[in-house]
Amino acid sequence: MRIKPFYYTTRGKAYVGDSLELMAELPNDSIDLVMTSPPFALRRQKTYGNVEETEYVNWIKPFGSEIFRVLKKTGSFVLDLGGAYRLGIPSRSLYNFRVLLTFCDEVGFHLAEDFYWFNPAKLPSPIEWVNKRKIRAKDSVNTVWWFSKTDCPKADVRKVLAPYSDRMKKLIEDPESFYKPQKRPSGHDISAGFGKDNGGAIPSNLLSIPNTDSNSSYMRLCKELGLQRHPARFPAELPAFFIKMLTDEHDIVLDIFGGSNTTGFAAEALNRKWLTFELDQEYLASSVFRFLDGYSVEEIKEVLGKLQAKQSNYFLGKVYCNLESTVKAHKQSRERISQPSLFPSEDDCYPELFRLFRTLDKPLSHFLSAPHLFGSSPSVSSSLQICPRSFRLTVFKVICSVREAQYGFLIQPPAVSALFARNGTSAESLVHATHPTG
Repeated sequence: MRIKPFYYTTRGKAYVGDSLELMAELPNDSIDLVMTSPPFALRRQKTYGNVEETEYVNWIKPFGSEIFRVLKKTGSFVLDLGGAYRLGIPSRSLYNFRVLLTFCDEVGFHLAEDFYWFNPAKLPSPIEWVNKRKIRAKDSVNTVWWFSKTDCPKADVRKVLAPYSDRMKKLIEDPESFYKPQKRPSGHDISAGFGKDNGGAIPSNLLSIPNTDSNSSYMRLCKELGLQRHPARFPAELPAFFIKMLTDEHDIVLDIFGGSNTTGFAAEALNRKWLTFELDQEYLASSVFRFLDGYSVEEIKEVLGKLQAKQSNYFLGKVYCNLESTVKAHKQSRERISQPSLFPSEDDCYPELFRLFRTLDKPLSHFLSAPHLFGSSPSVSSSLQICPRSFRLTVFKVICSVREAQYGFLIQPPAVSALFARNGTSAESLVHATHPTG
């Protein structure tokens, strides 16, 4: 490419610029996988530049046409699109399905498979229909369209096998005790080979991945060094799944809406070549934090200083990308967050509150021995109820910090909101006082 990268590693390059202009410099049939998440067609304007729903299909179609040109015949295009509601009414927009039909009917893509990303940590929305009127369920699933240039793209599901359930492990150990080879009423012919250990189970097209990276080095360094964090990041486990399934080592992965460069990070960790295009230079500057685990603060500041130039062309000589820690964090999040709950449990905050109140004078710590308030399952609202009003902000800060650390988002449980309302205190004002830029 004629333009110099903003920064690059031995495997990949990150460019600042318009994706259509940058893709025009790529040769035909040169990319193995395009994995991206464009700005969604939301009614509420976002800082990262989303497009109105009615204009969305016409806006995104040229990107699809260019992607079709640069993809290899064996290549794939994976598009993550979040859902939306129509303006002012509790009726769903069909924009993501119109994109699907347009790309297949007019651009020429095949729909290899439809995937669905379930994010159990997603906030309840939209507020009007879910929280206030309570006439709709929480929207926590994104459509993820897997497009291909031909009807037979490169793919190997054996690279993304899911761990066997405990039940399946027992079946493999002693298949005769669990089933008999025979034809089922459904028509499936279950043979003796059903009990064979294949190293894991074939994953479904519903990917349950919590989006909780509030404790990542990217988030921490953005906050410490005062750089803008991209507000719409998908977890590294999502692109990693498709990179593993649809590419081989040293294949080329492209993200045309790079944002915080999660795709490039996953590709780097999986030994793939990568290209990232992002229009906003500040977002791309902060994305470099994903590659700097192990760097000292002074080294990181030095890197940032060199990225200030418009055409920095900065080479990251030593890169640390560890997907395992990311996957482990998401696994722990899955264990904490269950699908039916709209809000995290109040009890999660109690250990931290307990430590806090232990430091107080006796008049404020007597509640620790009050069985009628706490017993074996104390609540945050009970803690607040016996506090002087002047002390409630401190308690609320604890609640916020624990929630943000564990779940990756900021929200007070309904009982706490109601308590603040009864005492003439605005929960929203406390959120602002605790996180003025959040």
